[in-house]
Amino acid sequence: QVHLVESGGGLVQAGGSLRLSCVVSGSIFSDLIMGWYHQAPGKQRDLVATITRSGATNYADFEKGHFIIDRDNAKNMVFLQVDTLQPEDTGVYYCAGRLLWDSNWSYWGQGTQVTVSS
Repeated sequence: QVHLVESGGGLVQAGGSLRLSCVVSGSIFSDLIMGWYHQAPGKQRDLVATITRSGATNYADFEKGHFIIDRDNAKNMVFLQVDTLQPEDTGVYYCAGRLLWDSNWSYWGQGTQVTVSS
């Protein structure tokens, strides 16, 4: 069984920073491409960034320079550093994982709420 648990969300003022964390249980972590999604209130869930086991990263075009994704394979964890937060960054951030050979994101966390006040 694979479980993903996010943490690190909260209320922050505009211009501030947060570091979101996600821990993955089970021995499958090394086979997973990990990603972070953002779902703003009333909006669809959008992919923000992905990272492979070797550390290769990919970002949504509109997020480049705003987020940094990284992972610690020894601890089965993935992180999302978010700097210069703006009110439009408010929403739920989800950690997700997919197997290397699968295009579907099969594993999801419960999400962590980020609220940015102006």
